[in-house]
Parts: sequence; C-alpha cells; structure tokens
Amino acid sequence: MKYLYSIVFGAALGLGSVLLHSSLAPCGLILSLISTVAGIWSIGRKWGGRTYRTVAALAWIFVIVRAGFPGLGQEFLIEGTPIGISLLNLGVLALVLAVLLPV
Repeated sequence: MKYLYSIVFGAALGLGSVLLHSSLAPCGLILSLISTVAGIWSIGRKWGGRTYRTVAALAWIFVIVRAGFPGLGQEFLIEGTPIGISLLNLGVLALVLAVLLPV
C-alpha cells in the first residue's frame, strides 16, 4: 500500500510542477523544484526508505515526460522554452538530490 501512496504522491507532485512551472517566470519554476525536493524527501522521512522515494521519483518523471509530449489537441503542457527545459533538466537533478538525501 505504501508503494501505491508513493506513486500517487509522486504523480501529484509532478502534476503540480507541470501546472506551476510557467507561472510568474522564475518564481513558479523555483517553487515547483523546491516542492518536488521537499515532497520526495518527506516520503522517505514518513515511511523510512529510499525505495519509496525512488518509486515516487519515477512517477514524477513519468508525469513530466508525458506532459512534454503533444496531447489530443496537439497542445504541450511543457513547452520548449527555457523555463520548460529548465524544469526537465533541473527537475531530474532535484529528484537525484531528494532520493540521495539522508532520511
């Protein structure tokens, strides 16, 4: 059950990052990255284990990658602007940091 909660929480963090990253150009990106690190780290803090943080990080990556592909109406949720590319690159670095931080 903890794995399911980790997947749902990681996907919710990813959705929040997708929706928040482009609002108020640098502030939204910074807030989404900070919330990603804090959220993924808190999963390991709550349930004690790097495995749950890794599962949540993989769910986050799945949501972010899916948002980067065109949808049914050919719309992109993460565009190829510097903010969108920064979310992809810095988001992966933030996930590595969140998974490797001690509990």
